[in-house]
Amino acid sequence: FGLGGVTDVELTGERSGLVPTRAWKEAVYGEPWQGGETLITGIGQGFMLTTPIQLAVMAARIGNGVFKVMPRLARLDGAPDVPDFAPLDVAPELLDIVREGMNQVVNNPDGGTAYRARIEDEGMAMAGKTGTAQVRRITMAQREAGDDDVEVPWNERDHALFVAYAPVEAPRYACAVVVDHGGGGSAVAAPIARDVMREAQRRESVRWPGNEETPGDPEQVV
Repeated sequence: FGLGGVTDVELTGERSGLVPTRAWKEAVYGEPWQGGETLITGIGQGFMLTTPIQLAVMAARIGNGVFKVMPRLARLDGAPDVPDFAPLDVAPELLDIVREGMNQVVNNPDGGTAYRARIEDEGMAMAGKTGTAQVRRITMAQREAGDDDVEVPWNERDHALFVAYAPVEAPRYACAVVVDHGGGGSAVAAPIARDVMREAQRRESVRWPGNEETPGDPEQVV
């Protein structure tokens, strides 16, 4: 899904991030991998490192479900050449579970963590996932005392994250929002993504004169 490697998008200083493995931990820390680390790595915690553009690529690949789409910087004066993307090669039934979960995050009024940031325009609904990158260590005592992130100094507050693709039924756009020390992803990052995704769909900047492709074609995911 684009994690753990550079995208070669011609951005200076792009980093590869990290998807940790047993061999990596043994080499870096001289310690064996623990079973619990498999669980926390699977949900993006622990040693996992990623960049905003990797998160956007991940969302684009989940959204289109067919190709390993890669980003590129381009100014289009006409129909672009469509790169020959490699197949994603992930079981459709598994991707359906993930996509439905991302849909519920934004559009389920009963528990969707980003429901307040949903796009209500007809045909523009987005699917997404909220996230938080912890900056400081929070002790169990602080958790039990109800440590409030808003009350700590700005540079100690968590980073707010949100990834999304839209529209849900025929994805054409994908994005990632990271707000440094923004706190919760649902309250801070998700509304930004909503505004960007809604405006992109209103402008339909993915279309160009003479394009006759069906909206939602996986090869059009930006």
